[in-house]
Amino acid sequence: MKGRGVRSHTRGNKGCGQILQHGFVILSLGLLFSWVLWSYTCGDRKGDRPLPRPLLQLHMPRSDGLTNQTPKVNNPKVSPASAIKDPGFSADEWDRMLKLVHWGGPDRQITTANTSTSPDHSAFVINDLKGSYYVGEELHVTIVAKDFTKTPKSYGGDFFQAKVYSDKKASVFGELLDHQNGTYSARFTLPWAGLASVAVRLIHSSEAVQVLRRHRSTYPDSVYFYGFYVGNNPQGARVEERVVCNIKWEGVVLKSAQEDCCCEYQNAHIGLTWQCRKPQTLPCSALVYHSMGGYTNHMTALEKVLMDSQHVNRWLKGDSRLIRVMASNATIGSRESCKPGLPTPIPSGFYMNNVWTSFVCAARHFAEDDTTQCLKDKHIYIMGDSTSRQWFDYLIQAVPTLKRMNLHSENQVGPLMAVDVQNNIDLHYRSHGLPLRCLKAPVVSLHYMSNEIDDMAGGPHTVIIFNMWAHFTSFPLSYYANRVSQVRRAVVALLRRAPETKVIIKSANTGYKVSPGSSLLLPHAPELAV
Repeated sequence: MKGRGVRSHTRGNKGCGQILQHGFVILSLGLLFSWVLWSYTCGDRKGDRPLPRPLLQLHMPRSDGLTNQTPKVNNPKVSPASAIKDPGFSADEWDRMLKLVHWGGPDRQITTANTSTSPDHSAFVINDLKGSYYVGEELHVTIVAKDFTKTPKSYGGDFFQAKVYSDKKASVFGELLDHQNGTYSARFTLPWAGLASVAVRLIHSSEAVQVLRRHRSTYPDSVYFYGFYVGNNPQGARVEERVVCNIKWEGVVLKSAQEDCCCEYQNAHIGLTWQCRKPQTLPCSALVYHSMGGYTNHMTALEKVLMDSQHVNRWLKGDSRLIRVMASNATIGSRESCKPGLPTPIPSGFYMNNVWTSFVCAARHFAEDDTTQCLKDKHIYIMGDSTSRQWFDYLIQAVPTLKRMNLHSENQVGPLMAVDVQNNIDLHYRSHGLPLRCLKAPVVSLHYMSNEIDDMAGGPHTVIIFNMWAHFTSFPLSYYANRVSQVRRAVVALLRRAPETKVIIKSANTGYKVSPGSSLLLPHAPELAV
């Protein structure tokens, strides 16, 4: 499979268009979840054990939050799938998704870092460089991977990124193809006139990718969280007891010497369960706060070397010849109006002077007054992680009449709110709920995103923006797929009852490069498209 660029899509009827100013983007209407960059073609590898099909949770009358439900003590050794019925994906869909997220790699066991891909010895060359090109033409580059002994690699699976760039603050990413023999092809569209150069970066060697995949499948509980129980102990003193918490899913076990170690908090509407070790003296009903706990490092000495700064996120040496691009009559950027169902070409656009030009549809660039007018009479709900919260922060800066309210909430969790009374704009942010790596915050503030969407009436004045990615990278792919299916169900239901609602899906920021937070712990998981 060829590499694909990051896509964001929205659903709904025509509105005021797209906002793209200083990094804020509202992209075209379309599918629920998006494809992520840099997929590689590869065949099925012998010896790989297939992932279990995800199981969809029961949909029962719901009570949102955690602590307002009846908690119970349970044995963690019991399968978390015992109360789960149907995942929202057919067996064929699950098989298709597994093929989409499959990543090639070493065809042998790695025993030394010297046989891993070396960023110092790997190189790239521009194929058949011409004296000049015209805007709209293609440029082709070949990447040759070598190990630390300068021996050419015989298998693929390296995670490269390649771009054409210039001193005009311009860049366009290339489409990469893994030939599974240690060589890679990169194809670029040349979208601007002037001089340009090629750059290639090794994000992870194929050996490091293998490490990340092993840790995701073997140690899905490498990220853990804290639950804080508050109440009176048997002596009547007010105490706070901290315990370890996590999702309840296949492979995620809270270890304890107690047989009845854990308190469980099931959300009745979607069937997902959060579990915490039982506090020493307080009851399960005393859970009040949540926070990030920490990381458990299971890496071997060799794996640590493969993930160190000499092996990760390194630029390659290669062809430094300049590319001369001449102006032409070629149409750069799409002229088609943004609407549902548009295909995403590769690349999907480019930056020039730090401004994005889309190849998908006609992106509109807004001045301050236009932005305010576009958002007038709108109720805007942003949900997700910190990269979505940055949109909340940006809009407050871009629309001076938007004034942030102090709701005395934890900034990483929400709820956050800003209002513009004059233009009837209200802007909201809330995190996507558990699991969430955050500072200490009330558990009742952590709402599952699909439940939030289920509670919205929607309509022509409602805009919903969301993403869900970074906090799920260490967990099983089946868990992420299940959460996506819950959001898909909620969005479909919302658009059925209120088809004029605008739903904007922000794709993932795949910038994490270290375990256990690396984006490759869920390789290409946003390809779980609806």
